[in-house]
Amino acid sequence: QLQLVESGGGLVQPGGSLRLSCAASGFIVEHYVIAWFRQAPGKEREGVSCISVGNENPYYVDSVKGRVSISRDTAKNTVILQMNSLKPEDTAEYYCAARAPWEYSCSSHVDEFLYWGQGTQVTVSS
Repeated sequence: QLQLVESGGGLVQPGGSLRLSCAASGFIVEHYVIAWFRQAPGKEREGVSCISVGNENPYYVDSVKGRVSISRDTAKNTVILQMNSLKPEDTAEYYCAARAPWEYSCSSHVDEFLYWGQGTQVTVSS
């Protein structure tokens, strides 16, 4: 009923760029807090970025600041994570997630999100 589907991952060289998309069905992304998380092998799932309902104070983890931007494409009902200047340490499975519909502000905590996509793999390697 409420689904999120990630796409856009792949293999890129260090310094390259990727545009990840989170396509929503069953809800309007404009009305939900949406975040991107990533999980590398042997590591905990980490919040990468988040966009609030009102677009105030988007969240970026320190390691990606200046290289990553989050936005909504309202016409396509998707959330975009544009990643530039990619580094090997960005290699991970990337997930998008949505908070409960009554929430309006960003979070970087896994347990504060109800809805999750299946993930898309990002590999940064020479």
